[in-house]
Amino acid sequence: MIADLSPGLILIGGGLLLPLLPRAVRGWWMLLLPVLAFAQLVGLPTGNHGIMTLSGLELTTLRIDSLSRIFGYIFLIAAALTAIYALHDRDVVQQVAGLAYAGSAVGAVFAGDLVTLFIYWEGTAIASVFLIWASRTEKAYTAGMRYLIIQVGSGVLLLAGVMLHYRATGSIAFGSLGLDGSVGKLLIFAAFGIKCAFPLLHNWLQDAYPEATVTGTVMLSAFTTKLAVYALARGFAGTEILVPIGAVMTAFPIFYAVIENDLRRVLAYSLNNQLGFMVVGIGIGTEMALNGTAAHAFCHILYKALLFMSMGAVLLRVGTVKGSELGGLFKSMPWTAGFCMVGAASISAFPLFSGFVSKSLIIAAALEGGYFWTFLTLLFASAGVFHHSGIKIPYFAFFAHDSGKRCAEAPTNMLIAMGITATLCIGIGVYPQPLYALLPYKVDFAPYTIEHVVTQLQLLMFSALAFTVLMRTGIYPPELRSTNLDTDWFYRKPGKALLQGVAWLAATTSAGISQGIVSLVTSLVAFTRSHHGPDGIFGRSWPTGTMAFWTAVLLGAVLLHSYL
Repeated sequence: MIADLSPGLILIGGGLLLPLLPRAVRGWWMLLLPVLAFAQLVGLPTGNHGIMTLSGLELTTLRIDSLSRIFGYIFLIAAALTAIYALHDRDVVQQVAGLAYAGSAVGAVFAGDLVTLFIYWEGTAIASVFLIWASRTEKAYTAGMRYLIIQVGSGVLLLAGVMLHYRATGSIAFGSLGLDGSVGKLLIFAAFGIKCAFPLLHNWLQDAYPEATVTGTVMLSAFTTKLAVYALARGFAGTEILVPIGAVMTAFPIFYAVIENDLRRVLAYSLNNQLGFMVVGIGIGTEMALNGTAAHAFCHILYKALLFMSMGAVLLRVGTVKGSELGGLFKSMPWTAGFCMVGAASISAFPLFSGFVSKSLIIAAALEGGYFWTFLTLLFASAGVFHHSGIKIPYFAFFAHDSGKRCAEAPTNMLIAMGITATLCIGIGVYPQPLYALLPYKVDFAPYTIEHVVTQLQLLMFSALAFTVLMRTGIYPPELRSTNLDTDWFYRKPGKALLQGVAWLAATTSAGISQGIVSLVTSLVAFTRSHHGPDGIFGRSWPTGTMAFWTAVLLGAVLLHSYL
């Protein structure tokens, strides 16, 4: 029955058929599938569907409510936009992996139980790594391996948590969990945190995303971390520890993004920063905050995809996205530059752009909830994101010193995808009511008040002024070819050395034990041979009289023992 079929399965099943189609048709098939899945989702009624029993466990494979619906909508929109963006690409590996990845993310959003969630959770991990490996470089392979280990590790923690949670409660329902000291819930929380790139667990994101293909990075930016945001909102809304975690997430990536030369890696740090806003909203847990999280996830997927699309177009045409090697590209790629500016304005939360109408909900919820220091941190982070994504990305790629590079504009399909995405960013910013109508709770918030608009414009103005002053005075970090160390250095260098030391110690100890055992066995064999060998004491021939004598002695001893 169609009402029991998850929209994600349409993408996964259709993706498996894709290699059988003619090459010229595959791109259009990749676009048709999310459109069909979107149409199906529109017609699905609210409630639990696709209920089945497996080994005594009741699985709910399709749960439709306001929270899952809005994430399902934006995931399918992102899949369709990426399909348009990738129409020129004939790599069947990327096409199949992309559909399986998007389908797994959509399926996970509609999972009503933890077992179904786990299956799709691991599906996103396995499918997405092929978008990194599709670059077919040594760096992409090693980054992909690290990414896969971490993502599968997240799945292992999730599975362990589900098993412990089921043992403790007898339920696998995926609803509000919370942290109450239960080991199972703590493991589930950790699994979600890894996929959401919590501080100290975030490095896989900046490590892997910039190594993916031009189209692969756009897909990666849309699904993995936003699936984790959805899972946290579903299972841990109102969990207080998420507020400081999210606040740290908004702040620390700013410093790395400012000094980073690779502009796609700048966007990866910026992605981490934006996730922090959503995590704060989940931690606050009020209706306004959760509305803000859902709205910001929706808008973030669009404007972040637009920024990655623009940098992907630059990478395709120029062959690099290093800030030190770019500049002046607006002359060759004016449309791409314009779309990039729309994405930059959206992520910076300029009034009349999408980021303004979503981020304002979270910041207002923090202030109303009494989280004053968190509110100040979010303001600082808002200024910082304008610094590194709103200004740095378009400035160094298109308007800085003229690098002398001249190239063709992006392919038509890429421009169409960027144009549609930019239109959505502006449309939501100008008229947010349709988005607000999709949110989990009724929205009683007016973003376009004089106070909100003036405050945001002041914040942006002073941030732009600071950037200008720092650039003019030469204080702003120049774009240099460099490797910036992050916290992953501790486990990739000292950690690696420690593991190598432990491995050497284990090997040395094992060799010593083996040598000792060999020596002991050799000694025992020699001892046995000395007594039982042909020349040993027990190998000699004995006279018959001697044997009779010792027999008589033994019999006499027995008689004495028996009668005395």
